[in-house]
Amino acid sequence: MSGASFHRGESRGDFETPSDLLCAVEGRWGPLEMDLAATAETAKAPNFITLEQDSLLPLTIWPRDAVCWLNPPFGHIEPWAAKCARQCERLESEGRIILLVPASVGANWYRDHVHGKARVYFLNGRIKFVGAVDWYPRDCLLAVYGEKPGYEVWSWR
Repeated sequence: MSGASFHRGESRGDFETPSDLLCAVEGRWGPLEMDLAATAETAKAPNFITLEQDSLLPLTIWPRDAVCWLNPPFGHIEPWAAKCARQCERLESEGRIILLVPASVGANWYRDHVHGKARVYFLNGRIKFVGAVDWYPRDCLLAVYGEKPGYEVWSWR
């Protein structure tokens, strides 16, 4: 993906999460056990579900007691956030779903599936995804399902 960059109004689903963000995430929530939208080359956890296997299918059950990572395609976030909210009801005490998305707090998917259902960590600082030439042009957040809903700014660097 060399030479890739971001342009206004463009959304790519194949940008890989940078290792510095993942190290900070694992430092806070522990090792990631499942990547819910990966390829064999980009998986961030020892267990993963590929986009071809389709993590969104109703029969695809996400782990209940694991720390799960989800960096979904940003072009269509709503079904991913909806499944996070549904799966959150099944989580056991140590289970977490960590969703990385743009901080689109005015979007319907955010209102319906994140607000009041997850703890939201607004990321202090922009992200440079692996394979991108430029920094991602929008603020991002982590919605952590399995934690008490609320909000905070996280200085993850």
